[in-house]
Amino acid sequence: MLEENGIPTVVVSTARDISAQVKAPRTVFVNHPMGNTFGRAFDHERQRTILADALRALETVREGGALIDLPYEWEREFGIFQG
Repeated sequence: MLEENGIPTVVVSTARDISAQVKAPRTVFVNHPMGNTFGRAFDHERQRTILADALRALETVREGGALIDLPYEWEREFGIFQG
């Protein structure tokens, strides 16, 4: 509904397989554990970078259902948060 009314949307996802099936208008995928989409707590630089990438997708992606893999990796094994 938002897109139909001229308001672009973007999803920031940590579930690539689900995102590929849903086909939101624009999705950026981050290979982080669920619940940590924008990175670790207090990692403001990484958080701003991912947000900027998502906003850039609003400006540049014209193909519906686009799924963009962002280059950021979680530094440790996924699992229980260790601070």
